[in-house]
Amino acid sequence: MVKPSKPAKKPLVSIADVQGLEDTRRIDIDKVGIKGIRHPVRVKDRSGGEQHTIATFDMTVCLPHNFKGTHMSRFVEILNHREKEITVESFQEMLPEMLKRLNSEHGVIEMRFPYFVNKKAPVSKVESLMDYDVTFIGESGKTGTTMTLKVVVPVTSLCPCSKEISDYGAHNQRSHVTLTAKLAPGPHFVWIEELIDLAEDVASCELYGLLKRPDEKFVTERAYDNPKFVEDLVRDAAHRLNKDSRIAHYVVESENFESIHNHSAYAMIEKNKGA
Repeated sequence: MVKPSKPAKKPLVSIADVQGLEDTRRIDIDKVGIKGIRHPVRVKDRSGGEQHTIATFDMTVCLPHNFKGTHMSRFVEILNHREKEITVESFQEMLPEMLKRLNSEHGVIEMRFPYFVNKKAPVSKVESLMDYDVTFIGESGKTGTTMTLKVVVPVTSLCPCSKEISDYGAHNQRSHVTLTAKLAPGPHFVWIEELIDLAEDVASCELYGLLKRPDEKFVTERAYDNPKFVEDLVRDAAHRLNKDSRIAHYVVESENFESIHNHSAYAMIEKNKGA
């Protein structure tokens, strides 16, 4: 019996690398990459525990004028070739790897995720979770690597003018205090909770996930006794940040969602402490 012959192997076909072709327009691209990709992350909290959450990543590099495009799949590979859940430590390691894999001199990775703090109500002490929007921003280039922490903290603010001119009562509003802190060079570390505490300390009153009637009385009177303009919020926060040697550059923003207007009040302070 004659055995059938094996089919001949097909020769390997070379696939063109279109992204690597030369571009003749001679225009550098400042940022190119992927946005809005989600991945599991694990974050340590100040109490010694860990939170497991989902982060949204933006990953970009600069592209020299002589390259037509970048290899988008490599960004996804960098995320998926690491541990199942990315940590703050592995997040920092991703920056030099991204520059090497993408053959770039400058890159930025942003990681945005919800962060939860267990809080006790001021009177009843009932516990509940408060959520905060947190962003880690890593940037690496010729001048080195910088890490930035950004936190959006919802608080209560009560209008000093309204309190002063009214026979009774005063209008208040929910406000978002946003702190963006770039760490100074060296082995510096700032807990997420530290920035949350700072923002809540400078507000008329902090927020809670759950309040009983005695707690509601407390926070209402606390805000009334501690009125703050939007300008007060950012100045008080900046005053605190100016004293923190771990922070080289900061942006403080406050947006008050007015209860008697159909617009917001806004203020911002930015300072480069190394300048």
